[in-house]
Amino acid sequence: MSEDFLGQIFVTLGEIIGSTGSRIEKTLTGVPGKKCGTLILSAEELSNCRDIATMQLCANKLDKKDFFGKSDPFLVFYRSNEDGTFTICHKTEVVKNTLNPVWQPFTIPVRALCNGDYDRTVKVDVYDWDRDGSHDFIGEFTTSYRELSRGQSQFNVYEVLNPKKRGKKKKYINSGTVTLLSFKVESDFTFLDYIKGGTQLNFTVAIDFTASNGNPSQPTSLHYMNPYQMNAYAMALKAVGEIIQDYDSDKLFPALGFGAKLPPDGKVSHEFPLNADPENPNCNGIDGVLEGYYQSLRRVQLYGPTNFAPVINQVARCAAPVTDGSQYFVLLIITDGVISDMVQTKEAIVNASILPMSIIIVGVGPAEFDAMEELDGDEVRISSRGRIAERDIVQFVPFRDYVDRSGNQVLSMARLAKDVLAEIPDQLLSYMKSRDIKPRPAPPSYMSASQQSFHTRI
Repeated sequence: MSEDFLGQIFVTLGEIIGSTGSRIEKTLTGVPGKKCGTLILSAEELSNCRDIATMQLCANKLDKKDFFGKSDPFLVFYRSNEDGTFTICHKTEVVKNTLNPVWQPFTIPVRALCNGDYDRTVKVDVYDWDRDGSHDFIGEFTTSYRELSRGQSQFNVYEVLNPKKRGKKKKYINSGTVTLLSFKVESDFTFLDYIKGGTQLNFTVAIDFTASNGNPSQPTSLHYMNPYQMNAYAMALKAVGEIIQDYDSDKLFPALGFGAKLPPDGKVSHEFPLNADPENPNCNGIDGVLEGYYQSLRRVQLYGPTNFAPVINQVARCAAPVTDGSQYFVLLIITDGVISDMVQTKEAIVNASILPMSIIIVGVGPAEFDAMEELDGDEVRISSRGRIAERDIVQFVPFRDYVDRSGNQVLSMARLAKDVLAEIPDQLLSYMKSRDIKPRPAPPSYMSASQQSFHTRI
């Protein structure tokens, strides 16, 4: 049986999700001189990925384990894996000195509890807490998400069984019971809900033009314009920008430089437009930003110092009026070294943490980036003048960690983009939740009857 080639398209998942209604129509190509038709693609997120379960349990007549008291019980929940092993997914708090504990309600993502398989075994161990960490095993029981979702009923009263005691004592019945007091499921909003509801990502680039980068005409410079290979700045810009641009409908990106002397009077600027148009610093697509970057290298004189605060504050001024969740601003700063205005930068970040805004910093070159690590609030939330940032909005990565040893630039860029963009969805969600902004309903996907049947068959 021969198969005829009908045509092909190239599309990213980001393009589909970023389109209205998460639906895109693309023209098939690949057969010279022939119209190949169109292909309609739509994407949806698995619904069970977003469900969050809240439950409360209590126990009755648990075994006494403490010599002088009763027991200090707590529960450990395990998700079963496909290979038969178990993974801890939740521990309750310890309730001291009781055989009839009532634990506080707790919330857990459904995917953590059962990975979306409602009939998968959930094992629960009951322990007596000991100060030295050698907690005594009281017993265990098994259930499933489907069983728990029935809520408070006779189905959700569990016998706590201890296999060792069961084997030794003929009259052993159980080591107590655990009862589900309440269970409710809610759908948590995801990054994609906001994108499908029309939230736009506004992407701004800021590039370091300080003299420490080296003379762009020399091969040792981080800004060296090699005709055969992109430099680290261009690679970082292209890697991150090509993914983010799918979520920005107008594909117009403000692109700025900092730390250079500008013609004609040689004044130092920390927020100059790469396209040399102060009235409209927007570049058309990532290719337009790259073009502006290369033009600036020929036009400006690399100088210094390395000031971040001006570009952060400029993007913050754009983000400040947009409080309805319709836009979210992402600033990409690519730099080679030590920050000169650390105090002002910290203050700018703390101020920006209340805005719909994230900052990505990519460090290029061999320098130590201790100051950048400090700005990335993963370990310790950044503070300024006694004020702590409301959210962690900075993600820093050193470019050298992503340079593929075999020289494969495509692989280097893919790995860099993955890690650099990993925190943006959670940062966007943290802003929306802090302001109680819910996503707008996604617009419907309009299809003719024939298109709908074709969509169903695919």
